Amino acid sequence: MSTLITPSSRRQFLTLLGLSAVAVSCGTGGGGAAKDQTKTLRYQGWAGSVILPELAEDLGFLEDVKLKWVGNTISGPQDIQSAATGQVDFGGAFNGAVVKLAARKAPITAVISYYGVDKAAYNGFYVLKDSPIRSARDLVGKKVGMNTLGAHSEAMLDIYLQRHGLSQADVKKVEPLVVPPVNTEQSLRQKQIQVGVLGDILRDKALQTGGIRPLFTDYQLLGDFSAGTYVLNDRFLKENPETARTFVTGIARAIEWARATPRDEVIARQVEIVKKRGRNEGTAPLKYWKSFGVAETAGRITDKEFQLWIDWLAERGDIEKGQVKASDLYTNEFNAYSRKDKQSAARTTSKSGS
Repeated sequence: MSTLITPSSRRQFLTLLGLSAVAVSCGTGGGGAAKDQTKTLRYQGWAGSVILPELAEDLGFLEDVKLKWVGNTISGPQDIQSAATGQVDFGGAFNGAVVKLAARKAPITAVISYYGVDKAAYNGFYVLKDSPIRSARDLVGKKVGMNTLGAHSEAMLDIYLQRHGLSQADVKKVEPLVVPPVNTEQSLRQKQIQVGVLGDILRDKALQTGGIRPLFTDYQLLGDFSAGTYVLNDRFLKENPETARTFVTGIARAIEWARATPRDEVIARQVEIVKKRGRNEGTAPLKYWKSFGVAETAGRITDKEFQLWIDWLAERGDIEKGQVKASDLYTNEFNAYSRKDKQSAARTTSKSGS
């Protein structure tokens, strides 16, 4: 039996974000000289998945920069809070969560997009095939399981409910709950929740099993878009600019390698990575991987990827209008991906596949 984690209120979630803004930020390593810069980055992974930095490292794109895994997370907001407070050196989250954390003066800067939504990579809100839930209004009083609160899935749920004319009073009656992604399908089938958010590998695995149907997807709501970014602590960027450049550019190369490489080869590479890292994980779900969904070439960031969520959060009252400016949240300075990298990725593709 999977365990549901009772969520805190949205206001409590925002308070938690605020705490990171007053925490002491700390980078790793020191000095501006390249030889003095740290070459090891601490990070949190995702169970059963290969994140882009891991893929970049395996492909040799991080050069002399190494990754040090310190544990797993199921929460983007938690991941970037850890980066803000220096517990890890980078973290990734939905762009709306980045906006909220930055609004509270957290010392972070987004440096590259790492996931997004397209026809192959999307999150769906699924119900059982015989469920009476057919519309947004049917969600009133129902439980919706998602990986974390205040992030991508809750934003999509809110947009869906608002677009279908639900009042704020009714929206508040829809209950988002935190359910670990690996348990979402089971929780839905056992009717512990009425709706489960499933994406990519876990989505396709559940669909193959059958017995569920989509109520809506984020692709249906917004089309193609980059949805989340990796952030680095501002102090880390200041003290380790060359390491940051190698790291970000390596991820950019990995994005384009995955885009240019046959899907079977990308999957095979991810399976190999999971087996080598020895975290007692299964590799079967990886066969469903299709895309990272990053919209822009090499994961470069644009204002529009943050402005949507700035406006949405201001409408909700989570931030004040004008409190955050999109261009202040990110930089492409450390993304040195070029045509030469594209040619290099093609050569790597021709040699890979194991």
